[in-house]
Amino acid sequence: MRSFSARPPIIRIANGTFYRHHPNNAVSHGHPNPPFFSKLNFELPSQSTPTSPLRNWCIVGPSLSGKTTFLQILAGQHLCFPPTARSFPYLATDDVPHHLRVPSRAIQYVGFDATGANGGGLGPAASAYLAARYESRREKTDFSLRDFLLGNMQLNPSSVPGEDGVDAKVLERVVVDLRLESLLDLPVAFLSNGQGRRARIARALLTRPEVLLLDEPFMGLDPPTVAGLSPLLHSLAEKASPRLVLSARPQDPLPDWITHLIYLRTDCQVGAMGDKETVLDGLRKYVRGVWNGRLSEDETLPVHALGEMGRQLTKDGIEGEGLGEELLGESNDNAQVDEVSDVRPEALGEPLIEMNGCRVRYGDKIALGNWTEERDGKLAGGLYWTVRRGERWGVFGPNGSGKTTIVSLLSSDHPQTYSLPIKLFGRSRLPEPGSGQLPLTFWDIQSCVGHSSPEVHQHMPRSLTVRQVLASAWADTFRSKPALDDNAVDKIEATLKWFSHELNPAAGSSLKPQPTSLDGLAHNSLSWADNYMFGELSFSAQRILLFLRAIIKQQDIVVLDEAFSGMDDAVRDKCMLFLVCGEEKMYATGLSKSGTKSHLPTEAPVVPSHVANSGAVMVKGLSDQQALICISHVKEEVPDCVREWICLPEASTSLPARLGRLDGPLRTDSKRWREIWEASKSS
Repeated sequence: MRSFSARPPIIRIANGTFYRHHPNNAVSHGHPNPPFFSKLNFELPSQSTPTSPLRNWCIVGPSLSGKTTFLQILAGQHLCFPPTARSFPYLATDDVPHHLRVPSRAIQYVGFDATGANGGGLGPAASAYLAARYESRREKTDFSLRDFLLGNMQLNPSSVPGEDGVDAKVLERVVVDLRLESLLDLPVAFLSNGQGRRARIARALLTRPEVLLLDEPFMGLDPPTVAGLSPLLHSLAEKASPRLVLSARPQDPLPDWITHLIYLRTDCQVGAMGDKETVLDGLRKYVRGVWNGRLSEDETLPVHALGEMGRQLTKDGIEGEGLGEELLGESNDNAQVDEVSDVRPEALGEPLIEMNGCRVRYGDKIALGNWTEERDGKLAGGLYWTVRRGERWGVFGPNGSGKTTIVSLLSSDHPQTYSLPIKLFGRSRLPEPGSGQLPLTFWDIQSCVGHSSPEVHQHMPRSLTVRQVLASAWADTFRSKPALDDNAVDKIEATLKWFSHELNPAAGSSLKPQPTSLDGLAHNSLSWADNYMFGELSFSAQRILLFLRAIIKQQDIVVLDEAFSGMDDAVRDKCMLFLVCGEEKMYATGLSKSGTKSHLPTEAPVVPSHVANSGAVMVKGLSDQQALICISHVKEEVPDCVREWICLPEASTSLPARLGRLDGPLRTDSKRWREIWEASKSS
């Protein structure tokens, strides 16, 4: 019989408690310093044996539960008490190459918070100004994707690219598996959001770490890319090269090869840990017990966050039902949202955006509009698209198909806006002879477009306070002085109060209900909004703040580019309701539509808010004078008010864009979602 010599684990945590700052030191600005994951016990094995098979871990939890913090703790970050409670015994053995014997090299964390800090960022590309990715001119710092993958991101490197041990065969395999072959010679600043995510994962794999920590790796990726990336990660996990630990939101489908789960409570403590089926079964019993009234709901384990948890991502797609869907015996009945879905008004307004044959090219490469189609009996090339006041559009398509390019054209970030047949608000960017109209300036457009996107997230100054980020909606640039009148100040105050729990890091570690009276709202101190900086917020809170910044001024066009990614379902639904109704409506999470107690979001009715009843509403929802443009790869992250849609094809094909109209919300019917994507494939 073959004998196995036991090897120590890569990561061992025994009764460890973690802090951001030393618990004996006073924290500046009075910021709280609560302990994270008190008396945590966790081990990541270095090998699989007959008695201890390979474990593939996924960290799951709602917003503010500490998923990113948990991964950072595994990577050796944050203070551990006692200091000896966290160790990396396997890294001290002769089985590990010398250059990987420190956690900072052996354990690679790849996050997608747009900052690049300890997250596998794209280097100098992250500091480029917003329009740089769309220009044809190449700067010295415009390193190619090939340079990035080889680690050549310095003007005067101390070593030749490739000297850090990047194997040519491994490079070729990773590039093919992650569909990066056609992008190798492009500057990293030119990559789309989804392409940049794949590039970060590829770079981390090429460093050949012992452990790869992936923070919500499927966020922002189109369905075909997710379908291809999951098997690749599975093959890596099977070979334990490297060992993988993922994180996910409760509503995200779990890859079917995940074997073990850690479910986090909202107070940054572990709620359940163990093999996947045992954890899911325990959570299922908890949901049933609370729903049936046999158990009291733990405010740190909100039941509404568990409604969609439990679905699986397989090679054939998403399968199974969430815990809430199992309990209700039906799939996603969101009828209460239909009541406020704000469908298109009877009389549409004038065109706000007119694209009449737009074709964006960089040299020989066509990035948008690479097709010819028949229009009015004649062949015409490029994108034809009109957006009118009152319309609610969804823009879909694979990563790299040109979705963000469209946004850059209408927001005037793209230099080719001046030379393409585009009209915004009925006017061109250049003087039109005989029209008698002045051309639109960049500032004219910026003042009329509210915009949230990964690009805005990347460039938002981390040193701005929470209040300053919201106020910048009335400013010409992120840092310039906003032109605030009394109405604008009142809107900012009302919005901060409405989302104080989601935005204030010190609001409490457990989920608390919204204030039940106007007085409760009024007496909430907002000093935290002046004390906390944007960079101090969690990823989810940053996304919420940027979403609010995009809608608070109620500009003519609201662009939400992956605005809801990174939020758990409860926070996402609150934001979507605020988008349509503002302060006028709220979810009554304590009552079901039948009047009985409810704990699932699918059962929570929408009711008039106490602010509306008092007549003190300052922020209203979308009006029939505004147009909405939403970009997403996940149907649950498309607001229910969206009715018009456009789906772009792969940029390398000559297929035309497809346009259509929905007969209802996307997230309540998977068939509608499949028809959009399948139509684009079969065109």
